[in-house]
Amino acid sequence: MKVDRFKYGGWVLTLVFGIAVFLFWRYRYPFALTYQEQLQLFLFDGDYFCERLSEPGGFARYIAEFLVQFYNGVTFGALILAVLFILIQRLTWRLMTTINCHSAEGCLQGKNYQLYPLSFLPALMLWYAMGDESVMLTYVVALLMALAVALLLRRLELVVLDKLEKLGNLVILGILLFLIPLLYWLIGPMVLLVAALMLPLTVAAAAVIYALALILLSAHYLPFPMSRVVLGISYYRIPEVLPYVLMAIPVVIILLVWLCRNVAEKQKKWVYVAELVVLTVAAVLIIPRGYDAKKYELIEYDYLVRTNQWNAIIAKAEKQMPDLPMSVSATNLALGMTNQLGERAFDFYQRGSEGLLPKFERNFATAQLTGEIYFHLGLVNTAQRFAFEAMEAIPNYNKSARVVKRLAETNMINGQYKVAEKYLKMLEKTVFYRPWAKRMMTMLGDEKAINGHPLNGQLRRYRLQEDFLFSETELDKICGQLFVHNPQNQMAMQYLMLMPLLDKDIPRFMSYVQVVQERAQYRPRSCQEALAFAFMQQRQQPPRGLISDMILQQMNEFSRIYSNNKNSPELARFKNTVWYYLTNGK
Repeated sequence: MKVDRFKYGGWVLTLVFGIAVFLFWRYRYPFALTYQEQLQLFLFDGDYFCERLSEPGGFARYIAEFLVQFYNGVTFGALILAVLFILIQRLTWRLMTTINCHSAEGCLQGKNYQLYPLSFLPALMLWYAMGDESVMLTYVVALLMALAVALLLRRLELVVLDKLEKLGNLVILGILLFLIPLLYWLIGPMVLLVAALMLPLTVAAAAVIYALALILLSAHYLPFPMSRVVLGISYYRIPEVLPYVLMAIPVVIILLVWLCRNVAEKQKKWVYVAELVVLTVAAVLIIPRGYDAKKYELIEYDYLVRTNQWNAIIAKAEKQMPDLPMSVSATNLALGMTNQLGERAFDFYQRGSEGLLPKFERNFATAQLTGEIYFHLGLVNTAQRFAFEAMEAIPNYNKSARVVKRLAETNMINGQYKVAEKYLKMLEKTVFYRPWAKRMMTMLGDEKAINGHPLNGQLRRYRLQEDFLFSETELDKICGQLFVHNPQNQMAMQYLMLMPLLDKDIPRFMSYVQVVQERAQYRPRSCQEALAFAFMQQRQQPPRGLISDMILQQMNEFSRIYSNNKNSPELARFKNTVWYYLTNGK
């Protein structure tokens, strides 16, 4: 096989790889991109830029956060990742070929293209590692910048050696003396990769020792733990931790570069094909293992709740039964927002009343979702508190654009216009939230405009006028107060009627029925089934017309089978009924 065929085949592989990365993020995990975007608040502001540059690796972090804001449009986000992965692969390959050059002129000659598939290995490892949602794009940007600088230094080194010969190494060391501190502050500890890729070995060893000494010295003066400084302040969202695979990627790059240096430049087709097959099979088998199905299911539910795609949530739950607290809560919220909770709640797995309003957990995702439920119920102040808690739960202490937007909304609803203005001015310095912030700014102080707003106006009518603390054991009473305050609050009514059923408390349900029936005509399937069950327990006949004949017939059939054999498989026919839930808890 000729070198040119290897070369053009390599470009085809790179293009196919880039397309695969794009399709993966755009269609398989688009919600993972928006999840990353909501965990930061990138501002076009001088103070924000200076704040990022005040820490090692801050420039790489600034560039990464600039790019991540475009994840709001998942197509742009997938394209950005595809380009970054392609650049990492190509720069790895250029370093693998350049390292074997002994002069600037020699680098223009033949290259060992039989090793080209191996240049994909670091990018594939990174693809796997990014299954961990805490891996930040800062690591990717820092790695890319380190590869680019290492390649430029290698080219510069060859030119200097050609011109100055024996003095060349001294000149290179002089350049590194000034460049490494600057590069360390720009990209963080990834500067060690640049130092390790220098030639000859004596220069590389001196550069690595110098870079490591700078990192350790800076740790004594920076307001961060030493472990966080050494591992990268913003490479990973959880402080003081860095996954092993991220540590291994630079090591693999160094090994590939030195492998290429010691392999003869005799092109062998079978080597090329074998490498390609092994890497492809390994990627297909291993990369999906890095993406935990349950974790990403919850991230998708959170994305659908954030974008108010209620029917999509229900369709997802119908396809695969939700069984985790967060997914159950999201499904019930979607049913409530589409006024189907009373009819279809028991079509899905339920976890007790916590499936309606989960207990507080100091976690961004769960706190944010719980806050969404309170927000749509009309408990605006509670939603505001959960928004604060969610932002404080971000491990790397970032601000969140999603949370800031919610804080602006809650303060506008409450009439706290000065506070709302503060948050809106922050959002005006962003790209994607700026138009919304501009529209909201025109409404500040305009009571008529806010009251006429489809969301803010509705929640103003729903919210309770008096602020108070309440226990998690009294959430049904809070829903009752919301409903009594405004009988138009369909969400509060649905949650009020379902809570005692999920707690298997029929007497409490019966007391709530009277409250609701005095103010609204609400008799969905779950309520009728619960009423039938209550009258059966009392051995009484329900008033005519209160319960449909079909439900009464089903109740009688269920009762007959259950009384004969509590474990009868025939009872599975009624698994989407209140009776089955009350007697089996499934």
